[in-house]
Amino acid sequence: MEQRLVSLLCLLLLITAGIEGLSIGGKGRCLCIRNGSNFVKQKSIAKIELLPKSSSCEHTEIIITMKQSGKKRCLNPYSKMGKKILARSMKKRFLKISLKKRGK
Repeated sequence: MEQRLVSLLCLLLLITAGIEGLSIGGKGRCLCIRNGSNFVKQKSIAKIELLPKSSSCEHTEIIITMKQSGKKRCLNPYSKMGKKILARSMKKRFLKISLKKRGK
């Protein structure tokens, strides 16, 4: 009985070691096929998602959810609007970090 338990544990360890290297989320590629739009009307934006470079995508991606349709569109991070959104995001992150350091 003890032999079976040890064998089962060894088998589980081998399986989990193999699974560890697999990608769980996504398909291992970028969500935006091309650069995306250069401009989106701010009144029609419901949500902005910033996806930094990662092992699955070597590009920074800005995904915008539209208010009325709920559709998602990619915004070119190198466009004027994309640069503004990235700059605001960095400013907010810096502000949050500096406030945490002060203990507020």
